[in-house]
Amino acid sequence: MIRRMRNGQFRDERIAGVNETLVEIGWFKNAMLYAPADPGKNSRVGVVMMHCDQNYMAFNMAPQLAKRGFRVLACESVENGPIDDKFSLLNTAVRFMKRVPGVEVLILMGHSGGATLITAYQSIAENGPQIYQGPEKIYACRVKEKLEPADAVMLMDANYGNGVMTLVSLDPAIVEEGNGMKLDPEFDIFNPANGYDPQGSHYSEEFKKKYFAAQERRNAQLVKMALERLHLIEQGKGCYADDEPFIITAANQPKPNNRLIPQDLHLLNHTKGAYDLLHGDGSITHEVIYCQRTAECDHSMSHTYGMGANKNTVRGFLSSQAMRTDGFAITADDVLGVDWDSSYASGIGNIKGVHVPLLVMGMTGSYEYMASELIYNEAVSENKEIAFVHGATHNFTPNHDAEKAPGEFGDTEDALYDYMTRWMEKNFLS
Repeated sequence: MIRRMRNGQFRDERIAGVNETLVEIGWFKNAMLYAPADPGKNSRVGVVMMHCDQNYMAFNMAPQLAKRGFRVLACESVENGPIDDKFSLLNTAVRFMKRVPGVEVLILMGHSGGATLITAYQSIAENGPQIYQGPEKIYACRVKEKLEPADAVMLMDANYGNGVMTLVSLDPAIVEEGNGMKLDPEFDIFNPANGYDPQGSHYSEEFKKKYFAAQERRNAQLVKMALERLHLIEQGKGCYADDEPFIITAANQPKPNNRLIPQDLHLLNHTKGAYDLLHGDGSITHEVIYCQRTAECDHSMSHTYGMGANKNTVRGFLSSQAMRTDGFAITADDVLGVDWDSSYASGIGNIKGVHVPLLVMGMTGSYEYMASELIYNEAVSENKEIAFVHGATHNFTPNHDAEKAPGEFGDTEDALYDYMTRWMEKNFLS
């Protein structure tokens, strides 16, 4: 069963030839096991997908891969809180999938913020929790149980890590923490005087430098504040014995709060290198990859609690949303000044501990796609592959708003799923 938007309404749709089974994976959390009704050789491969915060039980990729013969466990996750707790839930899902009759190969799939969870999990499973317990880490990993490693990892339009997505969502216009109503107009990104244009903004180098520096300062203050609260908690002087709420004004991660990037198409505009680009008509070219998107997000959500506020806990923020920076900036082809090794809140740092075969794919209809290049360049696996899908949105459908002619991007979903299928068959079933 998948959930699609049709004429402004969500509708559930079944895919012919795919069986669905509801599975309990612990903590009152569920997963949906998708399997081909008529299993063939591809059913020897099991795929487990889990996001860091969201429920993927009805995520379109699961039945689409099952339609192509694979068994897929699409999991519910735990919203917010320490990422270590989510490792335990994912471990339960991995163990379940490995014991499904007929499954011989287990692959972890991380999409968007799920890449933070998946890469950290696999790195710990391969190297032990000590890989994230050094003095350079903001927060030491507290995993006690043995995590079962996967045989491979696939990352589909991974973002820059939950830590960086929180950083780019911080509104530096906040005058005092905890108050979304007091905003400094100096940092108003929707003011034409600062470079805003609803058709595509062009912020000056001076404004961007000032803005990124202010985000960096606020981020450092929040990390310091959270570490101080953690120290009190561990001394038994906190508000609770184990953890505390940690609510950050104007810092929620979803796209409406990502600042400057949705508005200014010059940012995160192209890759540094040339890679394979999949087109909806089935062709593949090799070139520098340019983003195919339009300007979005034309008003601020900073003053709202529901969409604007980042609602986490002290341990949750430190373990999955905190990064150190020095000279943070975003350019046309890079994210600068981030200490990727300061935490396990980003796949770009985590991937250095992953040695199994790796497939990284970016969707050029959304600005997250360039994280794929950053991850690929840091990957140490001897078997690593990267490709991009022309005009696909973050959720893999064509970005029709960016098409120069109707249907220009073709069937981006088929291009993606067929490529994933070929990669799994080539590496594990040939």
